[in-house]
Formats: sequence, C-alpha cells, structure tokens
Amino acid sequence: MTLTLIGRSVRLTRRNPDTLLMSILLPLMMMALYVYVFGGAINTGTAYINYVVPGTIVLCTGYGATSTSMAVADDMRKGMIDRLRSLPIRGFAVLTGHVAASVTRNALATAIVVVAAVAMGFRPSASVADWVLAMGLLLLYVLALSWLGAAAGVVAKSVESASVLSFFMLFLPYLSSAFVPTHTMPAFLRGVSEHQPITPVIETVRGLLTGTPIGSTGWVALVWASGLLLASFTLATWLYRRRTSD
Repeated sequence: MTLTLIGRSVRLTRRNPDTLLMSILLPLMMMALYVYVFGGAINTGTAYINYVVPGTIVLCTGYGATSTSMAVADDMRKGMIDRLRSLPIRGFAVLTGHVAASVTRNALATAIVVVAAVAMGFRPSASVADWVLAMGLLLLYVLALSWLGAAAGVVAKSVESASVLSFFMLFLPYLSSAFVPTHTMPAFLRGVSEHQPITPVIETVRGLLTGTPIGSTGWVALVWASGLLLASFTLATWLYRRRTSD
C-alpha cells in the first residue's frame, strides 16, 4: 500500500506541472541572476559559477520541501487522510508517499540545474566517487527537509499557511555560504551562517565537485543531515498520529 501511495504522489506531481516547473525554474533563475548580474562584482577566489552552482543545487531542496508541505496540507484539508484511516495501512504511509515524490522532483530538478550550469560554464573536477558522495549527501539532506516539510504540512490549517510555515526553508540558504563567502558578512551574520546546517552541506558539496578543501566539514554536514532527518521523521510521524487520533 505504501508503494501505491508513493505512485499516487508522483502522479499528483505530473498532474500539477506548475509545482515541478517552479522547483526547476526558480533555482535556474537564481543561478542565472547571480552568475550574469552579480557574479562580476563578487570575488570568491575562483570562477564565480563554480562557487555558486553547489549552493544553487542545495537551494533546490528547499523548493521541494515547500511543495511537500503544501501537498500534505492539501490532503489533510480535503479529507484524504480520513479515508485512508479506514484501510489496513500504516498511518504515516501517505507522508512517505509525499516524501518519495519530493525526492523524485528534487532528483529531476538537480539534474536539470547541473546540465544548465555546465552549459553556462560550470566546470566540475569531481571524480565518479566524488559525484556519488555528493549525491548521497544531497539525498540525505533532501529526505531530512522533505520530512520536515511533511511535519509542517500536518500542523498547517491550510495550504497557504503551509507555505508560510516552510518559508524559512527557502530563506535560510541566503544566510549561508551558498552565494557569497561567509567571511564577507557582518560579524553578527557570520556566526549564523557558519553554525547552521546548510553551510556545511554546501561546503562539502562544493569541495567534492570543485576540489576545494573540505576538512572536517564533511563530517559536520553528515551529522547535521542525519540528525535533522531523524528529528524530522520523528516529529512528522508523531504529529500525524496525534492529529489523526482526534
């Protein structure tokens, strides 16, 4: 039954192409804006496109998580969850379906962003092993944010409020090293940027794809992503059981 719900969520994405288009077009537009408009004025010590592409890839995950939040809220509001409660399935299987659809959307969006970046001049130096490690970390991070989005969708009273609850997922990357080095920021922002989960993920992906030093950042990113996934999954399933038991 879980596979059936995963298939349903994927089909819903196909029937709502605007969701898929937004998860692809917005990162592409942001990347083009920073590369062609701001890139000439930003000094990162390397070709700016090689600096900004890893951040843009991670930015994609935030859009996917927002879509997950709204899809779950829509199911809760329309009574889909009430119908599923009468069936012999795990209560949170519907959340798993939405998370799986989010991973699928993100995989497609990431592939398109990378192809577009190469066409714009992105030149990664990663080996096959580096690509596998980078994609593995991104998968872990996507799962974590998607389950967090699912939790927001469960508690949201409407689709609109779900989008508001997940707004920070879209905003937080701008307070990271996604677009500019953290040492160029004011001191009060630098502390936030260097001690939040997105920065180590970006720095690790950037290091794997472009050969910049990673140091201990890789382990920090892994701990952040794993901890966030565990916390998000636990929170989403607990909130779901609590709301559907009423």
